[in-house]
Amino acid sequence: QALSEIEGMGGRGSNLPEMRVRPLAKRRVDMHGFCIPSDFQRSPYLSARGNFANIFQGSTEEGYKAYHADKYDEDKNPNGVINFGTSENKLCFDLMSKRLTQADMNVMDPSLLQYPDWKGHLFLREEVARFLTYYCKAPAPLKAENVIVLNGCGSLFSALATVLCDPGEAVLIATPFYGGITQSIFLYGNVKLVYVYLDSKITGTSTRPFQLTVEKLEKALQDARAEGVTVRALILLNPQNPLGDIYSLSELRDYLEFAKRHELHVIVDEIYMLSVFDESATFHSVLGMDRLPDPQRTHVMWGITKDFAVSGIRFGTLYTENQDVANAVASLCYFHGVCGPVQHKVAQLLRDRGESVVPYWINQVYLRANHARLKAAHTYVTDELKTLGVPFLNRSAGFFVWIDFRKYLKTGTFEEELLLWKRFLDNKVLLSCGKAFECSEPGWFRIIFADKTHRLQLGMQRIRKVLEEREQEILAEEKEQPCQSDQDGKADSTDEVIFVSRHQDPTCASSSSLGDLIGLLQQQMRSSDWLQKNTAEQFA
Repeated sequence: QALSEIEGMGGRGSNLPEMRVRPLAKRRVDMHGFCIPSDFQRSPYLSARGNFANIFQGSTEEGYKAYHADKYDEDKNPNGVINFGTSENKLCFDLMSKRLTQADMNVMDPSLLQYPDWKGHLFLREEVARFLTYYCKAPAPLKAENVIVLNGCGSLFSALATVLCDPGEAVLIATPFYGGITQSIFLYGNVKLVYVYLDSKITGTSTRPFQLTVEKLEKALQDARAEGVTVRALILLNPQNPLGDIYSLSELRDYLEFAKRHELHVIVDEIYMLSVFDESATFHSVLGMDRLPDPQRTHVMWGITKDFAVSGIRFGTLYTENQDVANAVASLCYFHGVCGPVQHKVAQLLRDRGESVVPYWINQVYLRANHARLKAAHTYVTDELKTLGVPFLNRSAGFFVWIDFRKYLKTGTFEEELLLWKRFLDNKVLLSCGKAFECSEPGWFRIIFADKTHRLQLGMQRIRKVLEEREQEILAEEKEQPCQSDQDGKADSTDEVIFVSRHQDPTCASSSSLGDLIGLLQQQMRSSDWLQKNTAEQFA
């Protein structure tokens, strides 16, 4: 909408007028909206599209730029910014650096220095097919002809959106979700996102906070169609970022059947599939299903960035049985290709399942160590949150914890959420606020825990300082205004029990850990006015 208005202005030199996006409650369909900064001056050197990209970059990269300008270093810059905002695994550099510098990696054949098949070298696509067959537990061997290789899953999102949708058409996605997807599909293809809003309340058919259900998908789709929006696809993140949820087989089947009924493509992002660090949790890949409801419209993405802790190596892969889609995406690989030497290294890395020069390296060395380190780091951060009395979703996948800071917002607005985010940044710790994930409830934050112990400790100390200061400020404000009632949006005691509990089926609810209960009690006791507020009269 904003891009259309910019284009309608005409002329490159004019100033950009202030624009407003209608409030959420007044719109039946919520797609990617955009508020242009009031102080932004349109560049005469850029097209309307270029100006829009310039604004987008400025609005999403503020924290990232602050981090890179003032990175924490234990020796050189101990007062620098600690990055708990970027989803990277910083726990396995020792393992990966050793593996990537072994002799079998250092090969430079002539073919690696020449143009490849744009889908990727055949030797790599064959290795990817074997790898996914094994780890996705595919019922039959996957085929190399269905594999396409690009420089990262962001490029895959961009390419798929371009070949599946026309400009102005839309894709369904549940919120909160990884915000980089908006950038991937919108900036290049002008493809919109229709949001399926999830919230923390357990109502209707929901059994856990932020649960995606077919009913919610149906409502979002029908609302979009009522507004004249053409929806072409559904995006599923499994494991989900930022929630950490892992979809069950029955849930996946329900989502895919929904898409089939409405002839929607399904783009399934499984980039964290090997980052499930608790043995009690089981990941199910779409490629492991006995039968896909609509195989010609089901497209699965994966990459090494997360699971192998190498975010600096841009490599993503698409598996689709639809050759029209495969060929269309391959034509865009000219812009998003992976260089030959990196393709060789990735093939060697994926080959190490047991038959290569490094026996069982992935299973017996890397994954075992990675999962243990992720679990230990997750335990440290969640124990700190319990001590602070902060509710969170306790999950076992990915590098992140979804945290409920709503009690630190006095009015419960996104403006206040942004102020809290900036306050963390001013205290040299970068987090991601819920608005960056299009969360419908102000006050949720994502923290990345896949980091070294000394950074986790210092970062949590800085977070504790901000929260304790904020808590004292709220108490002081409430003493000045003792008759003011609690604002909507803060977690009540029932919500807090849900949020600190581990994700379980209702039949298993009685097995919640004692530690979660203690965390809840600590949260209530740390709030000095809790007993004062929760009197017998109020309970009655």
